[in-house]
Amino acid sequence: MKRIIECVPNFSEGRNREVIDKIVAAIAAVKVNVDGKQEGVKVLDVDPGEATNRTVVTFVGSPEAVVEAAFQGVKKAAELIDMRKHKGAHPRSGATDVLPLIPVSGITLEECAELARALAKRIFDEQQIPCYCYEAAAFKPERKNLAVCRAGEYEALPEKVVDPERKPDFGPDEYTDVVAKAGAINVGARNFLVAVNFNLNTTSTRRAMAVAFDVREKGRKMREGGSLTGKVLRDADGKEMWQPGTLKGCKAIGWYIDEYGIAQVSMNITDIEATPLHKAYEEVCRAASARGLKVTGTEIVGLVPKRVLIDAGKFYLEKQQRSLGIAEDEILKIAVKSMSLDDLKPFNPHEKVIEFLMEDPKEMAEKERLVRMTCKGFAIETASESPAPGGGSISAYMGALGAALSTMVANLSSHKRGWDDRWREFSDWAEKGNALMNEMIALVDEDTAAFNKIMDVFSMPKGTEEEKAARAQAMEEATLYATQVPLRTLNTAFKVFEVASAMASEGNPNSVSDAGVAAIAARGAVLGARLNVHINAEGLKDRKKAEELMNEADRIAAAATAEEKRILEVVEEKIKA
Repeated sequence: MKRIIECVPNFSEGRNREVIDKIVAAIAAVKVNVDGKQEGVKVLDVDPGEATNRTVVTFVGSPEAVVEAAFQGVKKAAELIDMRKHKGAHPRSGATDVLPLIPVSGITLEECAELARALAKRIFDEQQIPCYCYEAAAFKPERKNLAVCRAGEYEALPEKVVDPERKPDFGPDEYTDVVAKAGAINVGARNFLVAVNFNLNTTSTRRAMAVAFDVREKGRKMREGGSLTGKVLRDADGKEMWQPGTLKGCKAIGWYIDEYGIAQVSMNITDIEATPLHKAYEEVCRAASARGLKVTGTEIVGLVPKRVLIDAGKFYLEKQQRSLGIAEDEILKIAVKSMSLDDLKPFNPHEKVIEFLMEDPKEMAEKERLVRMTCKGFAIETASESPAPGGGSISAYMGALGAALSTMVANLSSHKRGWDDRWREFSDWAEKGNALMNEMIALVDEDTAAFNKIMDVFSMPKGTEEEKAARAQAMEEATLYATQVPLRTLNTAFKVFEVASAMASEGNPNSVSDAGVAAIAARGAVLGARLNVHINAEGLKDRKKAEELMNEADRIAAAATAEEKRILEVVEEKIKA
């Protein structure tokens, strides 16, 4: 899974578009080296507010790129914004007021917290701008609360930077000219916040508010007699008593929307681990029903990580006792329909999911040139005079088809009449087969890319001894890569036998021949990949490594032949039964 984080800095300028554009340009211009490849960030949204005199910028990318872009955005904001002249309706403490890092995929909140702390330290070390660390990145328990870090706002900084109890986590011992101009930054790490509205079949704001009070973590004030209008109850210390709601990490209110002519429960889910979107939807539905209301649909505000919808889709498939080993697009469709995300207007995951918005269409088209073709187009491309795609890509595709057939049998078995109590068993096999299919599909284009790396070496200069040495080194590295890719194909294709075998012996007997064809395709993939390992390994100067790779390929190929024979015997026996 690709590592992706989001950053949502709030800059204390919402009126001067020229200043805003320069800050955003500094963020967007960042390029860093990640595993030998230059990566930047993608700016998803720029939202200036005139009354607040504040702009919220949303950008995403790899952790390395996002952290560097955040640093450069802070630097540019400090150059262009003078906090001594700033006025606005929103609380603020610096030119860059808040700077949260948010995990999207492939990275934990704890890892983001470490990145945030390191970023705060770097900002002070290199830019002399003081930083408080808040939420998951906080060094002190009380500073998990942003309001504590920002208490007194910019105007209180002269006192705070010299107060041992209130001074920044990273900052000077005195009030400097830099602090006077740039203020202080609140650098943090938090989980992704999902903003969502639940549509109700009522126009009553009061009833929508009652549902919101039922479910939000804060709950409602406790009153005498349990009424809505009775006297507020207080504890022995005179503090108001509250009845907590049912959903952790959720804030909610009820309101009426003129545009739609309905009331909604408007919610921010601040902890999607404790309360996933589908759990919030189910609980709001329950609470609404208890008050004679019905949730007619759901409106996601802004963007969400893909896993929010994938988890929801799988949740509803499980409730239906349906296989989870289906295509990602189908899982997303189940999520959309189950929560009526298209109730008020069409819902397109490719316009709401962060990972989809990050994709570069041109880059994806180049990376997946072959697998995006039709079957006919792929066959014609293979038959052309071009040496690629060749046997390696075809082997990977055969493996993908073997995995796909095995998955099909598992899905048919999961949905077979009379086998309802076994749906989970076959769903697990379908998920395993689907994952293998996706791995094999990726290898179709990767094998051709490996061949192209070798072709690229031939265009390298060889006029001097240094150029010849560099060319020879590049050729050895490209050849090794071209040998390792079919070996990955071989290893992945061999795993298909496990699923094919289970489906031949335990799956829907009406599809047993499909399990047999899956085994044949998997063996073809293994033997084809073995040939590519051998022919590429012959070009390696490191003969020890070459022998090692070829021996591994031979061993797996022999095992594949035995597995295919065993599975086909089971298939033949079942066909004759």
